[in-house]
Amino acid sequence: MSDLTQFLRRDLPASIVVFLIAIPLSLGIAAASGAPLLAGLVAAVVGGIVAGALGGAPLQVSGPAAGLTVIVAGTVADFGFAGTAAIVAVAGLVQIALGASRLGRAALALSPAVVHGMLAGIGLVIALSQIHVMLGGSPQSSAWHNLIDLPGQIVAHHGAAALLGVLTVAILVLWPRLVRFSLLPAALVAVVSMTALAAAMNPDVDRVRLPDEPLTGLIRPAWPDAPLREITIAVLTIAIVASVESLLSAVAVDRLHDGPRADLNRELVGQGVANTASGLLGGLPVTGVIVRSSTNVAAGARTRASAIMHGLWIAAFVLLFADLLETIPMAVLAAVLIVVGLRLVDLGQIRTYARHRELPTYLITALGVVLTDLLTGVALGMISAAVMILWRLTRSEIRRVERAPGQWLVTIHGTLSFVESARLSSELDALPPGADVDVELHLDYLDHGAFETIREWRSGYERSGGSVTVREVHDSWFHQATSGRLGDGKRTPRLVGSWSRWQDRDQQRRGAMEAGIAEFERTVAPMVRPHLADLARDGQRPQQLFITCADSRVVPNLITASGPGDLFCVRNIGNIVPPHTGGDTSVGAAVEYAVGILGVTTITVCGHSGCGAVRALMNDAAEAGSALGDWLAQSGVRFSDPADEERCCTDNVVQQLTNLRTHPTVRDAEAAGRLRLTGMYFDLAEARMYEVDPILGDPHPVSAQPAA
Repeated sequence: MSDLTQFLRRDLPASIVVFLIAIPLSLGIAAASGAPLLAGLVAAVVGGIVAGALGGAPLQVSGPAAGLTVIVAGTVADFGFAGTAAIVAVAGLVQIALGASRLGRAALALSPAVVHGMLAGIGLVIALSQIHVMLGGSPQSSAWHNLIDLPGQIVAHHGAAALLGVLTVAILVLWPRLVRFSLLPAALVAVVSMTALAAAMNPDVDRVRLPDEPLTGLIRPAWPDAPLREITIAVLTIAIVASVESLLSAVAVDRLHDGPRADLNRELVGQGVANTASGLLGGLPVTGVIVRSSTNVAAGARTRASAIMHGLWIAAFVLLFADLLETIPMAVLAAVLIVVGLRLVDLGQIRTYARHRELPTYLITALGVVLTDLLTGVALGMISAAVMILWRLTRSEIRRVERAPGQWLVTIHGTLSFVESARLSSELDALPPGADVDVELHLDYLDHGAFETIREWRSGYERSGGSVTVREVHDSWFHQATSGRLGDGKRTPRLVGSWSRWQDRDQQRRGAMEAGIAEFERTVAPMVRPHLADLARDGQRPQQLFITCADSRVVPNLITASGPGDLFCVRNIGNIVPPHTGGDTSVGAAVEYAVGILGVTTITVCGHSGCGAVRALMNDAAEAGSALGDWLAQSGVRFSDPADEERCCTDNVVQQLTNLRTHPTVRDAEAAGRLRLTGMYFDLAEARMYEVDPILGDPHPVSAQPAA
């Protein structure tokens, strides 16, 4: 597909969808921030054009974000909007310095529980303030006062503003469930329909107010007349929060598409330039926004052209159709912000943090932001996260189970240090004497004090007639300590290593498969069972068809870090795809099912180094007329350099991609833009994946740096 065709079919429609969403959100965020409404539109234009052109996340869309509303509102209250614009411009310079210093990933070191708790708290603050505006009243000075005054506000206001606001909320909630048409996003439908209703009713409600001449109405930044310390805190707060929110959004967007990954340092520089430009033009601070970005990806965008064009659409609309914007009731925009704010409280994230025992950090941060202020709430969250880490470092989970009369299993999970020695001794001493005890250690750390406790207990228990077997699941702390090498080296984890790496010879003689299944059911099954249950109920929806060799050394889920439901796999000798007119139809059937029924968006053919099938083809070693010989003959490969084994492996991958295109299902889906074909080459010795050029056959590293 040519660049022009891709732009017309993908990026242009996506830019229009994002533009339609950005207009009401930008106005609402400006209103909630206590800033001129034009400032929100300026930020949307600058975020789209500048951050879109210079940022490192091509499919991310930037603009004014709900996550900064509380901060901006406080800054406007303290310094005025002209001073806030100057602070935003300087905050952009700080972001540029952070990006140029290659500190992009350092911003992600902040606990996600703190970040999402902060956003949840901000969402609640926005909702509590904007519900007063939706009802036709005025917000109070703090979230707590907004909450206290809410009953009186509800009793006192039942006018047209409240009606328009409630209907707006209803449309925002119900529209996505009733209608799934990407060119009509819920926010646009709600704002347009309620504005039309307000025009028909002509009630006395507050409406959007913009300067008669938008270009002359821009507010110039002015350095605030305030102590330098207060200005510095405001600059750093906006710079850090905007950076973290943008980078988290960029990482989240990467998970939504299979295009180029985000360059976080470049993204930070692009966001900094956009914020400096926005501040100098009198706009709000800019961040990457996950709502607009996810919509951009879902609408089919493929390049940064979509984000840039959406900014141009906003600029054109403001300059040519400002009168239309001034017909929008403020209660309608407030309702939009209420829904946006409440959606920052993500129930899925709450369940995730509860499962990972990080819910206290999330809740403390959110409540701290709501009940105090943003900086205090984040500080409380960070302190909570640190306390939780320290608590986990000194805690372990110890369980005793009687598997059969006289046979006990003791499992110990977590970190085992001398602090736990007393509790550990108490648990072990509770075992009945003379039993057969298996002690299974799932430890990420074992210090010498805890090791001595286990060793002394085992020695005493065995002297009293019992037997003790100590087994380790992940690392080999205990056995290293026994040999005097505590902390030296680590054994291959069972989830990664082969049977021979974690089973002894007796286990392998008894049956490695049975032992491996038992190990799966004991250690892995409890972790994946909820996910597999969801897949069993909802069915599989893989995004990739992965065609690779049956070689036992190639493990698709391992080398792609994928799990259940991610890959639809076909494995055969030599990762061969017979042509559509060939004699074998087994691979063709899998391809038709994957593309036509499952709707996969990518097919990957993956070869590997040391492939026995390729060597057989290179040396004509497969006997004609044999099953293996007949199978290899269907590859159709012609080697460009028969003496270069690696080149022969990549030539084979290129040929199988060509064979794939002989299948009508593949050919039609690729022509329609629904399917992408890629070739990969896995170097076993390096444990590294390479992408194969589909024309030249040259391998190029998939990642910029090899794994550490």
